[in-house]
Amino acid sequence: MTKTTNSSRRSFLQKAGLASLTLPLGGYQLLKAAPLPARQPQEKLSVLQPFRTVGKHKIGIFSKALQWTDLNQMADMVAESGFDGVDLTVRPGGHVEPERAKDDLPKYAEAMKKVGKEIVMITTAIDDADAPYTVEILETASKLGLGYYRMGWYKYDAQKSVADNLSFYAEKMKSLAELNKAYRIWGGYQNIAGANVGSPLWDLVQILQQVNSPWLGSQYDIRHAFVEGANSWPLGFDQLRPDIKTIVLKDFYWGKANGKWEIVNVPMGEGMVDFKNYFDKMKVLAPDMPISVHQEYDLGGAELGQVKANITEAELIIAMKKDFEFIKKNLV
Repeated sequence: MTKTTNSSRRSFLQKAGLASLTLPLGGYQLLKAAPLPARQPQEKLSVLQPFRTVGKHKIGIFSKALQWTDLNQMADMVAESGFDGVDLTVRPGGHVEPERAKDDLPKYAEAMKKVGKEIVMITTAIDDADAPYTVEILETASKLGLGYYRMGWYKYDAQKSVADNLSFYAEKMKSLAELNKAYRIWGGYQNIAGANVGSPLWDLVQILQQVNSPWLGSQYDIRHAFVEGANSWPLGFDQLRPDIKTIVLKDFYWGKANGKWEIVNVPMGEGMVDFKNYFDKMKVLAPDMPISVHQEYDLGGAELGQVKANITEAELIIAMKKDFEFIKKNLV
């Protein structure tokens, strides 16, 4: 982090007047808000969102599997598949490079608008309020009326205790929450299976308790939660529920190859994830909470974000439609 970047963010926050914010953003006038009670359930916070109409979940396809397409081709494919829009990658190697956010993100928003769709949320690598392009990305997204983004991930420092790690990352998230509040955009930290911050869920619960802001919470991923707790995932869900901002849907099963157990990613409904019970539990969440659908199963390399995937446009659209129809049929 640079001295100039720190100064720039501090200057912004001072000018923003976070205690009584009034910012004109892309035609939206953000009015002075009353102090927010700590850790309100998400469904009680939805009234703060100035850009989204309450009614139903907006379902976006994660653009990682569409990395080989340009903005107009992607927009046409999303429109044909039935999704409400796209969860757009705004990160290194993504559809929008961070340094190009001011110029390119509006182009993608316009392309989606032309086909009657939208950017449901963006996926970023943002992990620090003072990192290069953090302010630019959030400012641009806010001006476009985008209300949600996914953060980058954190790793445990083996030289520190678990408690010290959690305190360290809580401080980072507190600074991000300040920016999120200023730009009226919600940030979410995705739980990833493994041994990273957020993997066991209880650690993310403790971090978010320290952050104590309605503007930064969880992007809850049931696939990863199920990998780590096939039977106990409802407990983690219930703990995180007040802080869940966005949802990720995908599926998997455990398979054995060369004598070793491994995760096999499959389309939704073909794996181990208990979607029946999960969709029932989702009913307690805000009805307008956005959903991102990840296609991590075999799509000829497209699932890996390859720019030269071995799949045709027609084949991928069929896969997208299948995923969308599964949600439409079962999430009632």
